[in-house]
Amino acid sequence: MINLEVPKKAKALVNQARQAATEVFRPISRKYDRAEHVYPTELDMLAALLDGLNTSGEGGAGAAGVRRKDDKDTSGNRNGSNLLTVLGTIELCWGDVALLLSMPRQGLGNAAIASVANDEQLARFGKHWAAMAITEPGCGSDSAAITTTATKDGDDYILNGEKIFVTSGERADAVVVWATLDKSKGRAAIKSFVVEKGTPGFEVVRLEHKLGIRASDTAVLRFDNCRVPKENLLGSPEIDTKKGFAGVMQTFDNTRPLVAAMAIGVARAALEETRRLLAEAGIEVDYNKPAMSQHAAAATFLQLEADYEAAYLTTMEAAWMADNRKPNSLQASIAKAKAGRTVVDITLKCVELAGTLGYTEESLLEKWARDSKILDIFEGTQQIQQLIVARRLLGKTSKELK
Repeated sequence: MINLEVPKKAKALVNQARQAATEVFRPISRKYDRAEHVYPTELDMLAALLDGLNTSGEGGAGAAGVRRKDDKDTSGNRNGSNLLTVLGTIELCWGDVALLLSMPRQGLGNAAIASVANDEQLARFGKHWAAMAITEPGCGSDSAAITTTATKDGDDYILNGEKIFVTSGERADAVVVWATLDKSKGRAAIKSFVVEKGTPGFEVVRLEHKLGIRASDTAVLRFDNCRVPKENLLGSPEIDTKKGFAGVMQTFDNTRPLVAAMAIGVARAALEETRRLLAEAGIEVDYNKPAMSQHAAAATFLQLEADYEAAYLTTMEAAWMADNRKPNSLQASIAKAKAGRTVVDITLKCVELAGTLGYTEESLLEKWARDSKILDIFEGTQQIQQLIVARRLLGKTSKELK
């Protein structure tokens, strides 16, 4: 039976993550928001600490990938690396989501490697800082429309195409690139490849200037006859039309709860700061009174907290299901959709409740409002998540419900 309270084994990690968020992330948050594209060197020591946590088996506190195991023992309730990573991510993003995305070896590409790599690949690439490249100029939410090609040539694949909005695309050691082996075979032919930095034909074209998460670099990448060893293809090279898109899409079952966790961390930060500002203004939130009998600002705050709790619980459920070897694609999309929409609603409403303090740089509220929007977009937009949820609930295929 699922228990959505923080497990005892996670409390030490959560405390460490909160300490890092408080002492490292928060003090430099505004600095690197203003200094876009400047690498936060303060993160190097913290990244080494997280590497140690991962190696020790305690689970990382960042956006590192988590690996599912085929374990025949299905008894009991497990709180494993998925839940630990989600809980750590929430705490660090309470500090600053852009700085988490800038952490070495904690990229979303690492989650892709953990999801579908074999043991040999995991040994080779497990210590890399890996970005993930999916979106293209002509392909956004519909990942199945990818046009980047991977052509077999002897013991190599030759990649050609362009990727945009790649988080950590310049700083990472490698990029997990989605490409198609055969356009005529549709979704089933899309595979993911690990392309290491410095590979001939792999070029970082430019960095994007963004609304939020400015501490994180977001790059445009180009692959021009980029030769990659066949051993760098993650998962099976076979095109299984019956399995379809399921192979590479397994990545999202792990990363979408992580992005939901990022949203929860930012939302909680905004709620805590707004509660403080309301208290300073003499407005107390009373949980023993009906919302509508309180100050309008307090009533609004209670509504925001309720939405936050719902997003938090759906994310915990998705992570718990992964730890307990239960299919969680539906729950991962529900968590991402709910948390992504909620964090935008909460941060914007908190800016409104705080008045001038929410709109100026005297507080981090305006920054969190800017940072929040990307959490509703990347790893599958709000609209795509709702479409996936509808398909799952109604038993429809992608062809039947578009």
